[in-house]
This record gives sequence, structure tokens and C-alpha cells, in this order.
Amino acid sequence: MPTKITFEKGDITEKWADAIVNPANTDLVLDAGIAGAILRKGGGRIQEECERIGPIPLGEAVVTTAGNLKAFYVVHAAVVPPAGKATADSIRHATHNTLLRTEGKAFKTLAFPALGTGAAGFPLEQCAEIMIKEVLEHLKTRSSLETIYFVLFDDAALAAFEETYKKISARPQARVS
Repeated sequence: MPTKITFEKGDITEKWADAIVNPANTDLVLDAGIAGAILRKGGGRIQEECERIGPIPLGEAVVTTAGNLKAFYVVHAAVVPPAGKATADSIRHATHNTLLRTEGKAFKTLAFPALGTGAAGFPLEQCAEIMIKEVLEHLKTRSSLETIYFVLFDDAALAAFEETYKKISARPQARVS
């Protein structure tokens, strides 16, 4: 059965899934943006687990429990150094490594936000293209994932991801550049 990819507007911290993705800094400090919301809603246990694991290399991803969140786990994808900006490479590698970690845990559902587009300053349309290409490339191999959700904060992000997916999936051979 092929993996279903869906797009929705919402708050990723409210998503029921095996795992949600946190666009993290390499120190795994849950301080602002989605990471701050994960800490507020999920509780201090998540930060404690991050402190035992971190820091991690840029582009790497690690898994913690999700505390009081609706999801069971959080995949912390390091898209920025502390107080830094996201790059195309950091988003590509973080997306790729997130998918590898979820396969290692045999997760069936995963929810991504738009990585690196908030305080990390990466352009939304470029982020959508990078992430969707990585997901589609990953899904060319056998996957435990049954559904990948892109949970996007506002209408602009939702439209960017939906339009990018339509363009890329309509191409005869969607490839990661």
C-alpha cells in the first residue's frame, strides 16, 4: 500500500501521530517557535531527554518521547545552529535523517512542519520543494510509513506545499537534485 501524503493547516503540537517533527537547533534547546510550543505543551521531560542527547550535528535527527503531546514521539531535526539560519542543505539533510529515524522505529504516521521557515528565515517555497522531493525520493523504497502529514501553520504555507506537491508529483520522474 503506498504511503499517503496529506497537507493541512493547523498546530503540529495538537496532531495525533506516531511522531511529530521539531525543527530544532543543534543544541536541542526547546526555546522558541514550534520547539517552544512543544516544551510548553509536552512538558519538561522532552527538554530533559534532549539535554541527555544533544548537541547533535547540523542536519541530524534524534527521537525523544513526546511527554503530554498527542503524538507518541518527537523527532528533533537539527535545521539550524543556535541563533542561526536554515540552509537548503540543512533542511534537506534534516528531512532525510528524520525519515531514516522514523523507519528505524517503524513508525506508521509522521507529521512535518515547514522546516526552517520561521525564525530560521528560509523561504517557504524553497523549503516545500526540498522537503517534498526528499519525501518522494524516500518513498521510492519500502517504507513503514502509511501516512505523512504536512501540518502547516497558515494558509500561505498550506498553499505553497500543496502547489509544490502538485508540480513535483506531476513530473514524469520526480528527482532530488
